[in-house]
Amino acid sequence: MKRKFMLMFVLTMSIVMWAQRYQTKADICYTTKTDGYAQERLKLDVYYPQDKKDCPVIVWFHGGGLEAGNKEIPAQLKEKGYVVVGANYRLLPKVHVKETLDDAAEAVAWVFKHIKEYGGDTRKIVVTGHSAGGYLAMMLCLNKAWLARYEVDADDVLMYVPFSGQAVTHYNVRKMQGLNPIQVTVDEYAPLYWVRKDCPPFILICGDREQELFGRYDENQYLARMMKLVGHQQTYLYEIGGHDHGAMVGPSFHILETHLRQTLKEQK
Repeated sequence: MKRKFMLMFVLTMSIVMWAQRYQTKADICYTTKTDGYAQERLKLDVYYPQDKKDCPVIVWFHGGGLEAGNKEIPAQLKEKGYVVVGANYRLLPKVHVKETLDDAAEAVAWVFKHIKEYGGDTRKIVVTGHSAGGYLAMMLCLNKAWLARYEVDADDVLMYVPFSGQAVTHYNVRKMQGLNPIQVTVDEYAPLYWVRKDCPPFILICGDREQELFGRYDENQYLARMMKLVGHQQTYLYEIGGHDHGAMVGPSFHILETHLRQTLKEQK
């Protein structure tokens, strides 16, 4: 009986210790902007292991069509040795998309400046997100000017992994321009406008081409083709068959982690 009790005690303590290994620091203000909406909205959460250093860092931008949504730490990224940052940004139509993009850039710049405080390694930062969040990741990758405003080189990010991001001008940006979701344009707010050959690994993930939102897979396929034609050798495109715009999120984390592990292995 005593031995059984001791075994249960050790098991219980192990579970408690495991549960205590990770912490979340919530609602950190990452902006220098002083207007009321920015002060209300521009916050992030950091989920991190307490007893590790030099961890890979995953910056996650939420979806919601640039008009809705809130910061989150995806469950699929928890308890895996990552530092995970979930960031909010200002939403359309309260602001112009250029302000939303600037917010995303400022959040990533904050990560470069502060993530070592949470055990993260600035050489291992991944920028990702779903839908609108994927669009933001694409834009930060391809148009270096956004991060350069905060003295960050977009190429210092380890990789960009947009989940079902929009490659043409985002449909809610076009709505603010008086266009409908099917009236496609490619302007300075389209990732396709900024294709370049010298960016970090660029992993594009979409759901089933017949089930995705507004031809999202086809946009990404064209973006991947243009990236390869311009000379970028590390553009990858994945289609998750049988999964629509929302259902594709879960399986996408496996692809992200596979590329992350491989890239970190190659760094050694």
